[in-house]
Amino acid sequence: MGIPYSYSIRNLWTRRLTTVLTASGMALVVFVFSATLMLAEGLEKTLVDTGSYDNAIVIRKSANSEVQSGVERLQASIIGSQPEVAFGENGQPLLAKELVVLINIPKRGTNKPANVVIRGISASSLLLRPQVKLMEGRMPRPGSAEVVAGKSIAQRFQGGGMGETVRFGMRDWIVVGVFDAGNTGFSSEIWGDVDQLMQAFRRPVYSSVIFKLRDSSSFEEFKTRIESDPRLTLETKRETRYYQDQSEMMAKFLRILGITLTVVFSLGAVIGAMITMYAAVAQRMTEIGTLRALGFLKGSILAAFVLESLFLGLLGGSAGLFFASFMQFITISTMNWQTFAELAFSFTLTVDIAFKSLAFSVLMGFVGGFLPALRAAKMNIVEALRAG
Repeated sequence: MGIPYSYSIRNLWTRRLTTVLTASGMALVVFVFSATLMLAEGLEKTLVDTGSYDNAIVIRKSANSEVQSGVERLQASIIGSQPEVAFGENGQPLLAKELVVLINIPKRGTNKPANVVIRGISASSLLLRPQVKLMEGRMPRPGSAEVVAGKSIAQRFQGGGMGETVRFGMRDWIVVGVFDAGNTGFSSEIWGDVDQLMQAFRRPVYSSVIFKLRDSSSFEEFKTRIESDPRLTLETKRETRYYQDQSEMMAKFLRILGITLTVVFSLGAVIGAMITMYAAVAQRMTEIGTLRALGFLKGSILAAFVLESLFLGLLGGSAGLFFASFMQFITISTMNWQTFAELAFSFTLTVDIAFKSLAFSVLMGFVGGFLPALRAAKMNIVEALRAG
């Protein structure tokens, strides 16, 4: 004969104060756990969404990022002559030879400098990034000291707004447009004419060559040919894979940090749940003895108390996940460890993170409630009734 589920829920309601206090401790742990996973997910999503699966990026072999890369003009021309390069409606190749450098710009309000990516773009750069949309203004004219800034740059950095002037490369550059690249890394960049930027920074080589594949399935063939060509010292990746590699180190660090903090905090939450359940057993000894006298088996008593602890964990987990979900409205910035540039991104909550958070909270409830439940199940009927 089993004890109804309502028995466990009713007991939690009867001890409302201890239930709230214990569930609050669990909610704090789940909040930290969820927020850390959301942070890592947001970072990965921002960088991975930056790339397109149909685009290939070519950089110098062994370079970890475009900032460290160098592609000579002759090498770039060889890439442009490959049969895998797609062509646009105007008959021009959908290929961009780009320059990527880092500069220091002070932030608005704090005047604290931070690294920002300057990207020299070609005529096809915008066609290769359909996620980039001009919010206001226009694109820079070729051969001019004009730039466009990502939305994040315009909001957070001095000189990055529409019509403002930003100084780098010993020149003043006028911001003639602001673009929105959604939740991608491009929103944290400044774009200008590649030839003008190469002159300003005295860079004789490009950083990368990006092109759209005519046939996405031909990437491996292109990769094999380019990386085995003795004239080239280059490697190629799908653009999505390139940006995924950019996020890997930072995301891994965030997850390790989150797990470490969660383990430390969860110990306190589990101990709190255990104390609560032990107190519940001590207060209900007569009740437990009565249930046993009425014919309820030890397994039913064990299941009832474990279920009560699981409900407690689920309650705390749901509350922690609820409050963590509001972190999605917050945008933060950090340094991309691969490029050492400032990167703005948002917390991202997924179904997988929600499931893991709730599962973790239920696990805390089980660990905290099993031993007290076992004690209740093993309690002698006569001793339990006599204790009352």
